[in-house]
Amino acid sequence: MSAETAEAVGTAAGAAAGTVVGMDPVRIVLAGAWISLMLIYLLGDVLRIFSGDATLGRIDGTATTSGMWLAAALIMLVPIAMILVSLLTPAEPLRWTTVVVSAALVVFNLFGMPYPGLYDNVLLIVSFGVNGLLIWQALAWRPLG
Repeated sequence: MSAETAEAVGTAAGAAAGTVVGMDPVRIVLAGAWISLMLIYLLGDVLRIFSGDATLGRIDGTATTSGMWLAAALIMLVPIAMILVSLLTPAEPLRWTTVVVSAALVVFNLFGMPYPGLYDNVLLIVSFGVNGLLIWQALAWRPLG
């Protein structure tokens, strides 16, 4: 772990280097927003199953393959990975990683719209708001220290 990362996350290594120990509050906001985004995506998936809008073993009417499920898993791993990235990455790379990944998720989700269920479209619009919050927080962030 680099000294900058140790300082950012408030580890003992950061304290040993004579730095102030503590987590930058914006990192916590970013991590929380990524958690919220992941839960919105999961809620949409669960509601789609229970509403009958999903056909088991098919995506958009196409029989699924293991490669399609792998791609779906990797897409869902993005916000999960970004939680850790938000807590462990130095400020400048984190700022631009957050902006790029958030914007890419918005573009990706726009290609899937509209969904048959109103709930799904509303959840995606809410997710766009969370992505906007992530981008705004990252660009407005003035890291401590």
